[in-house]
Amino acid sequence: MNTIIKHTLRYACWVAAASLVLASCKKFDEVNTDPTAANEDQIQVEYLINNAIMGAQMNPDIAERSFVLYWEAAGRQCADFDAPSPGVISVGNYNDGWTTNYWNGQASWQTRINSAIKIAQSRLETKENLKEYTNDMLQVARIWRAYLMSEMADNWGPIAIDGFKGVNPEYASVKDVYYFMLDELKDATSKMDVSITVPESVAKEDPAFGFNFAQWKKYGNSMRLRLAMRLSEVDPDKAKAEFEDAAKSMDELITVNSDNFAVQEQDSWTDLAGVMSRSWDVQPMSVTYRNLTVGLGGINSADQLASSFSKYVKPANDLGLRYTDFFPLKNNDPNAGYWLDGLPNTIDPRAYVVFCIPGDTLNSNFPDQNGDYDRTTVRNLYKKEGDDLKVVKKVNAAFTFNARIDGDWGDKDQLNELVNYGGTMPRLNMRFRKSTEKRVFFGSWETYFLLAEASVRGWTVPLSGKTAYEDGIKASFNFWGIDKYLSAYLGSTAYNNDGTSVDWDHTTEPPLTRTMNFKDGISGQAGTAQIKYPNNALYKAGKKNDHLNKIITQKFLAQVPWVPLENWSDHRRLGLPFFENPTVEKAITTLPGLTDGTYSEASIKFQPQRLKYPSGLSNQNPNGYQQAVGLLGGAGDAVLSPLWWAQQQ
Repeated sequence: MNTIIKHTLRYACWVAAASLVLASCKKFDEVNTDPTAANEDQIQVEYLINNAIMGAQMNPDIAERSFVLYWEAAGRQCADFDAPSPGVISVGNYNDGWTTNYWNGQASWQTRINSAIKIAQSRLETKENLKEYTNDMLQVARIWRAYLMSEMADNWGPIAIDGFKGVNPEYASVKDVYYFMLDELKDATSKMDVSITVPESVAKEDPAFGFNFAQWKKYGNSMRLRLAMRLSEVDPDKAKAEFEDAAKSMDELITVNSDNFAVQEQDSWTDLAGVMSRSWDVQPMSVTYRNLTVGLGGINSADQLASSFSKYVKPANDLGLRYTDFFPLKNNDPNAGYWLDGLPNTIDPRAYVVFCIPGDTLNSNFPDQNGDYDRTTVRNLYKKEGDDLKVVKKVNAAFTFNARIDGDWGDKDQLNELVNYGGTMPRLNMRFRKSTEKRVFFGSWETYFLLAEASVRGWTVPLSGKTAYEDGIKASFNFWGIDKYLSAYLGSTAYNNDGTSVDWDHTTEPPLTRTMNFKDGISGQAGTAQIKYPNNALYKAGKKNDHLNKIITQKFLAQVPWVPLENWSDHRRLGLPFFENPTVEKAITTLPGLTDGTYSEASIKFQPQRLKYPSGLSNQNPNGYQQAVGLLGGAGDAVLSPLWWAQQQ
């Protein structure tokens, strides 16, 4: 990799691309050349592709702000531990510095991949420096450019189709960008010669597939499924036609985990460092993830964990302890106000693989990076006496599995230490923080869940909805090495906290309420409560257990922790799975529609829809900025402005 970096960093254009948004990169023949520097004739296309892929892996600076603070929070993979501080996207906020960081990264990656395309096209035209594999390299570069553009379009909306090529570009609507990307993927995959192989020295420059062109073709086709499905609600005819064409052959899609688009991380401060590796990022489990997994699949916690954990497993109808004075209630989380003083009776078996159990310090994957902050599980609940806080109760969070809801907790925030310290919360396991995994950009499970959704929509695809759905779950379970639970899981009719079950043939809606036991957390008095399943009015007036609910629930869980951007996009498109509102004990200025009178409702006005453009865009290219904002359809450059393919109200 160092050789690759050395070659491409000589190219002076990179500095311009990475240093200023929309700064024009000079043409090759305009760059002041150094006798030792590489020129256009010397640059190898594979070097440029390599740098564009590695850059998009994200160095820690970009990853922390974009992947963790934006995508994880917006996609409800993790709770945003700092809410409602500035920059918190889950409450409709943003940080211009974070956004600029990511935009500049995209400028750099796309400059590189556009240069790869330009050089490959030139060599094919002139026949100079031509290799047997140059045409396939061109198609690889076009496929990767389509992915990079999809990231930008799904974050901001209107972008430039001809951006990062040396001039201030024209901006295009989201519809035009999507049509362009779909055309590019179709054309590029059709022009690949998968029989061609490359020398070993060239293969090592591709960190994803080693320039195995058959795998790149599968990735291009599966990406086409993803982008086509994005248009399912707003442009169904185009979505159907593109999807069906891309899905004609299962052999040309990513359907096994060995074909996943995944890039090996490295423990360093480089582009290959793990996107979730920074020790100070708490990354606690979100309430959304908890509600999706608890009860789902019917697999008892005691059967998943060592026998020593059995004593902590709670009965199925046990809510734990009720702390109405210490937990926020102005939200639509069905378990608002309760603290489970143990482990869930049943839970999706992926939950314990992805997130740690507080206090489980003997586990080799326990995220023990910050000493006592990560290990201490006993914290205080307070009451306010004048200007002082008095301890009401000490609570031990060891061997519990709770989640902190995003939003503004008001006065309750300072009264509740349980949710303000890392050691008390399930957090992403250590395996994702050590930069030893492969970062997955596209997994085989996603192909299957896309096919399942297409089948439900009545499109012509190679698999039935049930087969594709179950194959997607199988692929996910196989990825995590938990196949032993698969048979029982697939047949489970148990509802999760949102009222969805696993069994494809079980589409009975859950009852309106479920009777649950609890104890008052302070007095110890026992009681019962009728807990409602949440009302997700964003989808079919609150339907909870139809086939699409099942598919998107499973797709969400399979994408955690690697693909939070897709989970965010699915929710923006469908309103699925159920995302609880941020709590509003105190008014949140960035969510003006979320009030004491609306917090129990589901609305796109309460969920982030996009990133605002970086301030540098309006400064450096004011005409382009105005053009881009105008293409948002009058909604304005705001976090709450929905994109073209997303739900509009």
